[in-house]
Amino acid sequence: MAIPRIAVYKFSSCAGCQLQFINFESELLDMLGQVHISYFKEATKLEEDPPYDIGFVEGSVTCPHEEEKIKKARQDCGVIVALGACACEGCINTLKNYRPVQEQIKRVYEHPEFIHTFDRAYGIDQFIDVDLYIHGCPVDRTELRELVTATLMGKKPFLRPHAVCVECKLNGNECLLLTQNALCMGSVTRGGCGAVCTTHGRACFGCRGPNVDANPQGLCDIFKNMGYDSDEIRRRFQYFSGETPDFRKGAEYIVTNSN
Repeated sequence: MAIPRIAVYKFSSCAGCQLQFINFESELLDMLGQVHISYFKEATKLEEDPPYDIGFVEGSVTCPHEEEKIKKARQDCGVIVALGACACEGCINTLKNYRPVQEQIKRVYEHPEFIHTFDRAYGIDQFIDVDLYIHGCPVDRTELRELVTATLMGKKPFLRPHAVCVECKLNGNECLLLTQNALCMGSVTRGGCGAVCTTHGRACFGCRGPNVDANPQGLCDIFKNMGYDSDEIRRRFQYFSGETPDFRKGAEYIVTNSN
């Protein structure tokens, strides 16, 4: 049986999710006995020609060049995995979606005439079919290992559909929403991170996108009753995953019911 060939791509992102591959350390050595990494610029100069069996894609699509590149990756790979929040939902790059992009370019770049970008940023499934998603910013190494192992064995990976609140309870955390009036997105956000932020006393920012039965309107009402400003609530829904249908619904709901 041929050893599966893997490609790891980077689009508009910070490279943190690719680093999770490298952070496997000794586990990575065991993995390398089961797969052949054919393309992974973050880790090796080796660049073998396609086709590849599995392509891991980090980053959102923000410009015409990346649109061409992601469509080529889809052609070159048997399975495409969206790796992390940028690839899955667009993540922080989508913040440019909510204000005139030319104004932002002029503020950031000394020579804006050299910038060729879309007015909006997108997760990769706006352009291609995606087979599997690993959510998070960055991805959780346990989930990444589970997906790679299950895929190599021809099994369906177990990726958690429940809310972050479930993992808070499992960790014995106090509820920051109830005890500290925190603007916490845990009840509408997909679990799998181990509730890492809330375990360390920080409210959930929703970086893993909505869970399967999210109720964004209900959480908006709770935030509003707690005294939060409508604009602040809207920004929280738009911060990481504002282009997902559920979080967009939350942002639109609070704007419509801001009075």
